[in-house]
Amino acid sequence: MGQLCGRCMQLLRDFIGFVQRMSSDLVQGIKECLTLISKCSCLKQNSSKNRQLYKPILQPHERVTAQEFLQHIETDFEMSPLGKDPLEALRTLSFSENPGLQQSAALYYLHMSQHMNIPLPVEHLEPFYALLSSADLEVQQMSSLSLVNFLLEGNIDKELVIQMGLLEPILDLLESEDPTVQCNSCACIMTLAVSESNREAIGAARGITPLLSLAKSYDPRVQQNAVGAILNLTQSEKIQQVLCKEGALPVLALLLESPDSEVQYYSCAALSNLAANVQHHKALLRPSDRFLLRTLISLLSSSVDKVSSQACVCLRNLATSADIQAEMVAENALPKLCSLLASGSEDVRRASIALLWMLSQHPPNQDTLACAELLQSLGMLLAAHKTDSVIVGHTACIIKNLSLSKNRQRITESRCVEGLLRTMLLTDTQEDSLRYVTSCLAELAKQEGAMLHMVQWMDEPLTKHLVRLAGQLEYPEPSFHAASIIQHMIGHEKMMILWKHHIGEIQAYIKNFLTHQEVRFQQLGISTFCRLRADLDFSLAFRESQMAKLLEQIRQQTEETQELLRVAMCHEDS
Repeated sequence: MGQLCGRCMQLLRDFIGFVQRMSSDLVQGIKECLTLISKCSCLKQNSSKNRQLYKPILQPHERVTAQEFLQHIETDFEMSPLGKDPLEALRTLSFSENPGLQQSAALYYLHMSQHMNIPLPVEHLEPFYALLSSADLEVQQMSSLSLVNFLLEGNIDKELVIQMGLLEPILDLLESEDPTVQCNSCACIMTLAVSESNREAIGAARGITPLLSLAKSYDPRVQQNAVGAILNLTQSEKIQQVLCKEGALPVLALLLESPDSEVQYYSCAALSNLAANVQHHKALLRPSDRFLLRTLISLLSSSVDKVSSQACVCLRNLATSADIQAEMVAENALPKLCSLLASGSEDVRRASIALLWMLSQHPPNQDTLACAELLQSLGMLLAAHKTDSVIVGHTACIIKNLSLSKNRQRITESRCVEGLLRTMLLTDTQEDSLRYVTSCLAELAKQEGAMLHMVQWMDEPLTKHLVRLAGQLEYPEPSFHAASIIQHMIGHEKMMILWKHHIGEIQAYIKNFLTHQEVRFQQLGISTFCRLRADLDFSLAFRESQMAKLLEQIRQQTEETQELLRVAMCHEDS
């Protein structure tokens, strides 16, 4: 080809200048576009494939460092933190662009995480950022797994991980296409989220969305850890708001039907935490769709104890309104709960009895609940678990609630009355459950049929225990209820014979009641005195103890009080 003449050269220069002037905006746009693309996380994920097209150059100082680190491992390797020089070598390997060197560093951390049983010093955390941010898949897998191991063993302070800036690369790994990396990074978040401050940091860093996405994963390991992380995050009310806005509720509700019992448990527990906050009930229980309610009730029949137990907890948290309680009963929850009362798991028994207690508080439910099947189950429960204060307390409250129903006669026909009386003997005075038991028995004693049934079971140990409880005014509620039971049983021949063995103790607590500050104690003391006075033995004992004098003093005080009240009221009218 010949050389261009001067004219042609000038034309070419003019053309080049024209192109430069006309395309400056286009070139700038291309540059900006390429810059944005290069910063996208998708290139980070796929760059490991690109690295396979060339062999990274091993820098001279990296070669020396690798040799020194290898020599240290071969000659002086211990399951303990590294010294200054080996640590510097490990840092060099971690920050290298050579994936082989990074893999060596990651492998070292993985081995340490599996065998070291002492805390990892802060300076050993610094290389993790480079390893977690590596474009090499094997480095990502090993470094994320070693971090999980350190966290689970408690060898790394969870708040320190966030403070060192490791949350960013961990959240980036959630978007990896590799299931192992996804699984490990979810496990990291799940472990970090046990701390309140870490939960706030995860929410602020927009870690919710990728977790919800991975909760739908087809890999069971990834799904378990993602839902486990969401569960821990639901312990924060602030994060609960974020989860609801991000659409967590339908995701968690659908996961209740997962074939994986761990996923069922985690999602159910997360929903329980959300249901504990009443402001979420509207979203959880949409009137047009009771999917969640029906699914939770079906989980009561789960063969996995912790799933059925957690379903009870979630339903109990949701059962704050009479309408929802009525729906639960209508959805046939009662037979399932009766079965759970006989479970061999303490958690299941306690969770189911607590839910039944909630349902029994709604009057329209009481007639349905007062069925032979449930009352038989409650009687058997009391007989088998007399010393379990949670079981005893809730059972007593349920029976008391059901005693208000039109089917109350069924209570006297069951083993519940006997169970309550026997339980009272074994319950410590300081236990709250004793207050519930005595309150229930006092309510039953007001009903003629139930009271006659109680009399049949009364014997000397029970009589002695009731009298002793009535005299323990330092525990006012059990004392008042025990005295009320005694007062209602007066007049029955069997009971009068039993009471006469304790005339002195009965006189003592009546005197204390008469001088008590509370009017209800005074009134109960007077009514008990009047009924017992009809018996010759008690009447004689009362005369000898000068009980009449005490009553006269109370009468005079009452008259003086009434006179003062009349004066005060007349003055007010004028």
